[in-house]
Amino acid sequence: MRLELPGQPHLTYCTNIHAGETWSEIEAALARHLPSIKRSVSPNKPMGVGLRLSAMAAEELAEPWALNRFKRFLADGGYYVFTVNAFPYGPFHGERVKEKVYEPDWRMPERLAFTNRVADILAEIAPKGTTASISTVPGAFKARVTTPADVAAIIAAIVRSAAHLHALSEKSGRTLVLALEPEPACFLETTDDAVRFLQDHVFATPARALFTELTGVSSQSAESALRRHVGLCFDVCHSAVEFENTAAALESVLAAGISIAKLQLSSALRAVGTSSEFERLLAKFDDGIYLHQTVEKRGGTLTRHTDLSDAFAAARRGDAGGEWRIHCHVPVFIDTFEALGSTQQNLRDALALCRSREVSPHLEVETYTWNVLPGALKSPELTGDIVRELQWVRTELGA
Repeated sequence: MRLELPGQPHLTYCTNIHAGETWSEIEAALARHLPSIKRSVSPNKPMGVGLRLSAMAAEELAEPWALNRFKRFLADGGYYVFTVNAFPYGPFHGERVKEKVYEPDWRMPERLAFTNRVADILAEIAPKGTTASISTVPGAFKARVTTPADVAAIIAAIVRSAAHLHALSEKSGRTLVLALEPEPACFLETTDDAVRFLQDHVFATPARALFTELTGVSSQSAESALRRHVGLCFDVCHSAVEFENTAAALESVLAAGISIAKLQLSSALRAVGTSSEFERLLAKFDDGIYLHQTVEKRGGTLTRHTDLSDAFAAARRGDAGGEWRIHCHVPVFIDTFEALGSTQQNLRDALALCRSREVSPHLEVETYTWNVLPGALKSPELTGDIVRELQWVRTELGA
């Protein structure tokens, strides 16, 4: 839905909350959940959809008959798609995901082919005259990037994706943007990492020359075109886990002339106390499915753990404590539960900035871990929790 705020951003939730890897599974989930959500949050106006597509679903949806049927579904229901989550390539629910969620990464041709296919679909279904975004992995899992050749491959693939988006935008009348999503334990881990990478590599002279070669755009116009088609997906949970000042981090991106193509509205887990307590309090969140990167802060020093189990091991050695922030997307409307907390204040700070200035054209609530959260944190009916999150965000925004 469109909000009466600076820049009139679109607000939605990410449908990766619904299990499904094939297009028929995703289509059925949308048909089941969207009508009741729309009746609650946008009964009289079109409702935006934050679509999640796996590689398998994108291949199936690209078929003309499937795409035409989905267009009819959107039109008949009063929905529109302005953003796609193309981060997880394969299964995302019900089995171990962990670091596999980043594969294939931007070093691999499969990632580029998948992203281009998603872009082809988005160019068909997004409303004409709009900007549409595709969120994607932050290059690769950090441990996989070991050589300059790895970095060069990531840069070249992103530029090739931008060239594809440029051609589609010229043809379709929609501006398509690739949104790289910084995340702990990844090649682009922090906001500063992402800003430096784009400034020093993706928008730099060699990348501009490749973009010109691929598109025919003049060398003088190549940088502005790259900036138009490559930006960031800023996930507030990820920023908070890194102990960033979220509002200042957002301002730094905008000051660098980099677009925040999508702002993902999310909160992380937070624990404060002594390390001996943390495993007891947090063990229920160590689900074996998702990677729960954990950052510990003691005396101004940050210690990063790739997963919650690694942080537990360090704590057992008497080597941890202070404050932990854990990459686990918890409901945005909760700030404390039992003896734990969330980083909801970081989200409030981001939303306060959106009230005062244009930050991003796309606001997307992303809480995808409902199926593995303890029962006390969720309602019996999933759609009720989705509605509650969207309504909480609108209240915070005063929209």
